[in-house]
Formats: sequence, C-alpha cells, structure tokens
Amino acid sequence: MLTEREVLSTLNMLRNEHLDVRTVTLGISLFDCVSHDFDVFSYKVRAKIAKYAAHLVETCNEVGARYGIPVVNKRISISPMAVVGAGFNRDQMVRACQMLDEAAKDAGVDFLGGFGALVEKGMTPGDIALIEALPEALATTDRICSSINVASSKAGINMDAVALMGRQILKVADATSDRDGIGCAKLVVFANIPQDVPFMAGAYLGIGEPDVVINVGVSGPGVVKKAIDRAKETHSQLTLSDVAEVIKSTAYKVTRVGELIGKEVADRMNLPFGVADLSLAPTPAVGDSVGEIFQSVGLSSIGAPGSTAVLAMLNDAVKKGGVFASSHVGGLSGAFIPVSEDSSIEAAANCGALTMEKLEAMTSVCSVGLDMIAIPGDTPASTISGLIADEMAIGMINTKTTAVRVIPVPGKGVGDTAVFGGLLGKAKIIPIHTGDASAFISLGGRIPAPIHSLKN
Repeated sequence: MLTEREVLSTLNMLRNEHLDVRTVTLGISLFDCVSHDFDVFSYKVRAKIAKYAAHLVETCNEVGARYGIPVVNKRISISPMAVVGAGFNRDQMVRACQMLDEAAKDAGVDFLGGFGALVEKGMTPGDIALIEALPEALATTDRICSSINVASSKAGINMDAVALMGRQILKVADATSDRDGIGCAKLVVFANIPQDVPFMAGAYLGIGEPDVVINVGVSGPGVVKKAIDRAKETHSQLTLSDVAEVIKSTAYKVTRVGELIGKEVADRMNLPFGVADLSLAPTPAVGDSVGEIFQSVGLSSIGAPGSTAVLAMLNDAVKKGGVFASSHVGGLSGAFIPVSEDSSIEAAANCGALTMEKLEAMTSVCSVGLDMIAIPGDTPASTISGLIADEMAIGMINTKTTAVRVIPVPGKGVGDTAVFGGLLGKAKIIPIHTGDASAFISLGGRIPAPIHSLKN
C-alpha cells in the first residue's frame, strides 16, 4: 500500500513531471492463422486482430481516466511475420504488411510491431522474402514496425544478414525519401531481442509467449530528473550513492503505476497480464528527457566525459527499483538514448558534444543501442553494415540487447535537419566515420558465438 505522502508524490509526478504509461501493447499470436492460401491467411489474421483489439483503445482510455494516468500509446505486437508467413514470396509479404496496417487502423492503435524475422543463425526463404519486401512494405504503410534479429550471444552474428540489412536500410530510406527516410525510423536491427518488448519499433510476440497477452511499457525520465533535483535541494552533500537510491525509489513508484494500469486493462479485457517494461523512454518534449538527467547529476551535457558511467548507474538503478515493484519485469527495462526523440540528447548531438563514437560506447550500458540517429543519405551500405556489426558485437559479447536504428536521410548531409514528427521528433544529421568496411562485409559467413555461449 502507498502511504499518503507517496500518493501525493505520485500525483505531483502526473501533474508536473510528465509521468504517463508510455504504451499498453496487446500481443497476439498468429500461429493459428497460418495457411498456404494468402487470402485465407489474411482473413484469419484480420478476424483475430479484430476480435481481441476491438476494445483495446477504449479500455486503455477508460482505465487511464479512472486513475488520472494517461496511456499515451496503444499498440499491437504479433508473431514474427517471417515465421507465420514462411511460405510467402516478396510480393505476398508486401500485401501482408498492408493488410496488417489496415487491421491496425481499424483497431485505432498507434503502431503494430512484428513484421520481422529472426535470422541470427541463418535465413530461410521466408526471412529473405520479408527482408526484400521491407522498402515497399514500409513505404506503403503508416503503422507497421519491423525488427530483424541478426545476432545473439548463443548463435553469434549472421554477417550475411548484416550485409543484407545495410543494403535494405538504404533502400527503405530511398523508398521514403519524400519524408526524410522515415521508413527507417520503423525498422530496427537487433542482437538478443527480447520476446516480450512492448516498445516500438522492436515489439513482437515471441514463440514462447501466450496466445494473447497485455504488456505495458512505463516511462518517466522527467520524474527521475525532478526527483534528483529535489534531493540536491534538500541535501547539501549528495553523493552518487544517494543519487542511485533516489533513482531506485522513483523507478519503484513509476513501475507500480505502470503495472497497476496494465493489470487493470488486462482484467477488463479478460486477458493475461505479461510484463512491465520499465524503460525510461523520452519524448521530444522539454522536461521529458533522459539527457537532462545527466545534467542533474553534474555533467555539462550528455556526451561529456563521465556519460557512460552515469548511464550505467541510471540503467542499474532503474532495474533495481523496478524489479522490486513489479511481479513480472520484461522487455528491455533500462534507459533509452534515442537521439531524435529526446530534446537534450538531440541538442548535444547538434553541438558536437555527443558523437557517433560516444553513442556507441554508451550502448554497452544502456538498454538498447544506437537509436533514431540521422546520418548522411550517401552513406555506403557497407558502412551501415559495419556499424551494425560493431553494435551486434557489443550485444553478443556482453549478453545484452543491442540494436541499430539509423536513418540515412536521402539528399541531405551533415548539419541538415531531418523532421519525423510526433514522438519520433527531429534531428540534425551527424557525421559517421568514412573508413571503408566493404571488403570486411563482403566476406560474409558468421562471426562465431563467444565462449560463454557454451554455458548450459
């Protein structure tokens, strides 16, 4: 039970500190919809999504209004399309993506994730068909997100898939060139992707998940920043140990709120509750920034020396506080550093305080990786593949999730601005190392898994 003081503190978070439930995501398995006949498959998928998602938005709004806690996004995740549509060709994969987009619009959700593939050890014809379909599929839809897992600590790195994704990212950008390559904002390349992520663009419903489930993603970077600022005002000698305790206690409150909402939505829809993903997910709004937390801890900005240490502390303290608050923690659960989606991080990148190399270093301790970074549109595919390979190596060796969501903006170069709108925000294009990786990428094959993958 919350004390009166904790209730008042939580109310203040809602009113003044951007506390919300970032997403309630309805996971729907499509394995029982599989058919060699595309029309039959399409009918079954649309019927199942309509059956379970018809009241999702309405229920989230009702629960949010009851508790005075807004649910910002309502989303759907599905089984990986390359698996359930394994027999489809490229054109059928495009049609499947368009069908899913229509189903998402009918349900009124913001995004639908799961148009993706798991190719860390090799690629099937269905995987290749889906990846080849990405440029047209993401250009002709509005609400579909795709995640491609190309590496894991158990399997190593599939460099053939890495090379293919470098080429496809450029094609997706070109297919959406009239919108600053926004298709790439809905496409992310993963290592060690969790099966229960409620956040986009990585959300999908894993093979071991329930038939239908409610997962919730909490947020609250603004709440954490304000909590640290208050502690500094009341304690003349605040140490980093004290800061970590403040973050832990704040993450506890935020997670309790998120799980409360998620379980209430699940109960009303007569569905099981899955996990709370307690990631600190920022928005472009001032005061709702992960980057501002770094300034509250004493750095001039995110990117300054000490940033990786601060992020490590932040990520760890969020997990410790959130795990105690929730029955089931899952997803990514940590701190995001998406450049375009965070006003403070974007400002640091704009002025050169935060470089691609520093961002890569920080991914070793954050919850995801290189996220929502605009790069020059003429970046070679092999350079993008090399960037992906580096990030996958960090995830593989450290047994953690890492990901790459970069946007090569067609027709624009370093210093130009790409505008994506909404939660995706905007970003100046930052330089990327121009060294040649083409010969390395062309070798293909697999980078073997590390020795600790043999644990059993």
